[in-house]
Amino acid sequence: MKTNRLEAFSDGVLAIIITIMVFELKVPEDLNLQALIPKLPLFISYLFSFIYLGIYWNNHHHLFRITEKINGRILWANLYLLFWLSLIPFTTSWIGKNYTASTPVALYGFVLLMSAIAYFILQGFIIRHHDNDFALRKAIGKDIKGKISLILYIVGVAISYVNTWIAIIVYIAVAIIWFVPDKRIENSITG
Repeated sequence: MKTNRLEAFSDGVLAIIITIMVFELKVPEDLNLQALIPKLPLFISYLFSFIYLGIYWNNHHHLFRITEKINGRILWANLYLLFWLSLIPFTTSWIGKNYTASTPVALYGFVLLMSAIAYFILQGFIIRHHDNDFALRKAIGKDIKGKISLILYIVGVAISYVNTWIAIIVYIAVAIIWFVPDKRIENSITG
């Protein structure tokens, strides 16, 4: 199977996820800048979630740019990824309204962790569906960056029950690690 429909579907779902997320940003009744201050935590959580979704969209784009063929396992793995990404608007809203509470911060991190695991699974299925000379296999290698991210998410979720601010900093650190698209795949495409 070709990747066109999967890519188009994924792009559409991600666009809808971002749209749903922005609906949580309500316009204040007052017309002064002070009215925006209570909205700031929700806006910041939206900003970071938007960045996370942008990172996933960008890496997904590069992943399928190099992918030559797909099968049913890859389709289901992609849906599994989209499932976890579709929970980001809920957790974004909850953490934005309760950023000092452990459970919303932990759940936000858990959804990010599961999204990363789902991406890792998708990437693995794609690699196994191609031959040993597949450029993605060589580009990813041992995927140290991906494995470090998983560990940091687990640490962030655990720490959220001790200190929510440190957990949030850990989640931000993972976003910083991935903010620049993964050049390993891009370089293997352009040679």
